[in-house]
Amino acid sequence: MRALPIVHRIADEPWPTREEAERSRLFSSVQLGPRVSRRRTWVPAMVPWRATEEGMVTQQVIDWYARFALAKPGVIVIEATGIRDVASGPLLRIGHDRFVEGLARLVAAVREASEGETLLFVQLIDFLAVRRRPDRAKYFARFLSVTREHRERLAALTGDETLLECDEARVRETLLALDDEGVRGVLTERERESLEYGYRERVTDMHLPHVRTLPEVLPSLFASAAQRAESAGFDGVELHYAHAYTMASFLSALNTRDDGYGASFEGRLRLPLEVLSRVRAAVSGHSVVGVRLLGDEVIEGGTRIRDASRFSVEFARGGAHFISVSKGGKFEDAKQPKVGGAVYPYTGPSGHECMPTVRSDERGPFGRNLGLSREIRAVLREGGLSVPVVGAGGINGFIMAERALEQGDCDVVASARQSLADPDWFAKVLRGEGATVRRCKFTNYCEGLDQHHKEVTCQLWDKIRPGDPEEPAHRVSADGRRRLVAP
Repeated sequence: MRALPIVHRIADEPWPTREEAERSRLFSSVQLGPRVSRRRTWVPAMVPWRATEEGMVTQQVIDWYARFALAKPGVIVIEATGIRDVASGPLLRIGHDRFVEGLARLVAAVREASEGETLLFVQLIDFLAVRRRPDRAKYFARFLSVTREHRERLAALTGDETLLECDEARVRETLLALDDEGVRGVLTERERESLEYGYRERVTDMHLPHVRTLPEVLPSLFASAAQRAESAGFDGVELHYAHAYTMASFLSALNTRDDGYGASFEGRLRLPLEVLSRVRAAVSGHSVVGVRLLGDEVIEGGTRIRDASRFSVEFARGGAHFISVSKGGKFEDAKQPKVGGAVYPYTGPSGHECMPTVRSDERGPFGRNLGLSREIRAVLREGGLSVPVVGAGGINGFIMAERALEQGDCDVVASARQSLADPDWFAKVLRGEGATVRRCKFTNYCEGLDQHHKEVTCQLWDKIRPGDPEEPAHRVSADGRRRLVAP
């Protein structure tokens, strides 16, 4: 019997004085390749769903990042930004020169808000096709490619030999009439997944030409995107090799490609290293190039910390200026979406490990993933590599952040949900006003909005109530009920 989750409390804690904060590791500088971050405070990539459907920067995007910049964190990483010029909804894109002007305005706004003290990186991402879960009738009528194997299994199941040679429409009608057990006996595993979860491409789909040629295409796409980022004024890029997306899938132990870009440790590492090399060669010596990867995929048969540590060593040797460590967030164990919905990689056990909540096991959500960054950092140091490691996962206070630095869990502390709860928290602590910090409750209210592709906000500040000061139209959600910028 599965144990009920423990609901953990956000404990009160003492905060440092201004003098103590100024002397702390958290507010000390750190070298990131060719640049120096004035502080070890890091706002990692979060997708706020504020771009246009064409991937363009909007005023809402600028307001979002400028608000974080007011606290002058050491680094802000702009959300996952697509390197292809393809439709992907209201996510930022950088796959064509026409996106540069808007991104340059975003950079300028962050520079102004932080008075030039915050380094600004953009996270570069590639992803494969994921489609919504189809209606059962529509799936059998339109999406399933009927094969001889389907006919044979259906004829054996029903005892109707005429299904072997009848017209295809009748085969589809017969399939639709089957119960769930019958369907499972006729469809392949991938076809059942497409019916029950929605069609999803994998890097191992070698029968698809555009997937087979990814190793030929992606290095130049990432390199061109990095050049555009530099021309827009970014201080660097973060290569997104984590979670449920293309590059993480190449690194995954589930990658069984037989073309030299999978199966073995060296094969899985090959394309990520080639992308890193091309990006480093494409940008000037002033740009930071880092990698975000998974310390643990948290799925059956997935990559674990041993391989992640070895990957990190090779990335450091290949020129990465930092290693940012995450965990989980995979499609393989995600919950089944409703009909018409898309599978979301942060709903299963691996998703909880990526963004742990207060409803957890005995370990709780607080600093839960720092053990992974600690092990990766230790392996790097044993190899004589001084590349900074960024740690994350349930950090919402100064004591935890400072202890992580002191204990060697990481060299830089990334805090997404706490920074969303109170974008000023770094500045408040540095002023000796930690007691006024609005602390994240780790309920994942924000993640729920992200899951439904709604503008991401925080339950601690987003509600507009009668009598509240009026907000400009561009700073209010589409339903008129939520602030889009923290007060």
